[in-house]
This record gives sequence, C-alpha cells and structure tokens, in this order.
Amino acid sequence: MDANVLIAGTRLPRWPHEVMRAALGDFVDLALPGQAIVEAGRHLTTPAQIEALRFFLDRSHYQELPMPSPSDVRDNLDLIRSEKDVPIAVALLAGEVDIFVSSDRDFTDPSATAERFRARVRVMLPAVFLRDVLGWSSEALEAIRIRTWAERTAQAEEA
Repeated sequence: MDANVLIAGTRLPRWPHEVMRAALGDFVDLALPGQAIVEAGRHLTTPAQIEALRFFLDRSHYQELPMPSPSDVRDNLDLIRSEKDVPIAVALLAGEVDIFVSSDRDFTDPSATAERFRARVRVMLPAVFLRDVLGWSSEALEAIRIRTWAERTAQAEEA
C-alpha cells in the first residue's frame, strides 16, 4: 500500500479506506514501505487523522519493508519515472510484494514504470484491488465512490 492510499483512506471513507479495512480484517497480507509510512504521517494534519493512522498501523499486523541503501537506489533509477519513488519500488522488489495498491500515476501509468518492475509487481488502483482481488461488484464500488463519514457511520449502525 502506498502513502497516498494511507492518506486518502484515513481522510475519507471511500475506496482507499476499504482497502485499509481489508488489511485490518486480515483479508490480505500487508507490507508497507517504510517511506510510505513516513510520508503518510507527514501529510495527515489533524490529531484525529494521525490517531486513525496509528490505530491502523497498530492493528494491521503489517510487515514494514525497509528502505533500500543509497547504492541500491542509484543502481535502479530506471525502475520508475519519478526519482523520489525509486526507494519505494526497490523496497517492493526486495520484499517480493505481489500487488502494490497505489493511485500515484508514477506507479499506475504503465509507461512510467520499467517492464522489470511491472513483471514482478502488479500495481492496482484501490477500486481495482477491491474489484479484482476482493470481489467487489461495480454497484458496491459505486455506492462508496463519494461516501461521507456521516454515511459510513449510518451504514455501520445499520449493520
């Protein structure tokens, strides 16, 4: 899971939030690049958001993928279009991650990543992950596309 999924999933109860809930429910084995955790923490601004991220990290039983060495990063600058994302790409490869959930175009755009990266790591948008891996229907995805916290709370109370 990328930092943008952690940030969006903490801020709004939409597709990234449901990916995070799947990780809490042990429906997936979660690996998080260390850099993604740090970036998410820097971009969450309210105490409630920071607490929600801490809760998620404490309960998700994730494996933290360590940051690669500077020499490993230099040796792999051709993995992805954005140089700032190379450490994440290297960490994913070293951690033998199968699927990386991200909405970052530097990962999701096939022309932005090297074939050797795409051959080993399947990059998926949050909604695609929910549909293709967890079996969500188009109707279920559409129902939460613009969901608010008030709607999420009402749904939880009904269940």
